[in-house]
Amino acid sequence: MSVSAKKDRQIYDVLKPSETCLVVGVSDGDTLKVRCGADPDYRQITIRISEIDAPEKQQAFGQRSKESLSDLCFQQQAVVTPDKRDRYGRTVAAVRCRGQDVGMHQVKAGMAWWYVKYGRDATVQAAESKARAGRVGLWVDAGPEAPWEWRHAGR
Repeated sequence: MSVSAKKDRQIYDVLKPSETCLVVGVSDGDTLKVRCGADPDYRQITIRISEIDAPEKQQAFGQRSKESLSDLCFQQQAVVTPDKRDRYGRTVAAVRCRGQDVGMHQVKAGMAWWYVKYGRDATVQAAESKARAGRVGLWVDAGPEAPWEWRHAGR
């Protein structure tokens, strides 16, 4: 299979309704790799979870955030509801694992921020406020740095 054909297999049709896929990898606290479809024609797709931004691996709570997402989703069936593609070609999607909204789970556990620039769901924003007030997860630190600020600083 050519490189372009392989890449094409990874593109998820954002016009498609929800699809159930197997989570085969967790890159960090807001990005999953899923396998959709049946052998030999399955597609492996990188999914960026909508509404949230998790700490980068090198940031405080980066590894814990990844572990939290992995504990919920790795090797589990996930319902993926695509929304759009980001500038890196990843599918941005709402994801449910074990019946739970993954973005909401990460925010409530203090393992991700509501993504100010792209978030639209006020309930996720409210969940972040509650986690902050309760000093849950990354909010235990006095001044946690948002991942978008950390990336902008070029670290």
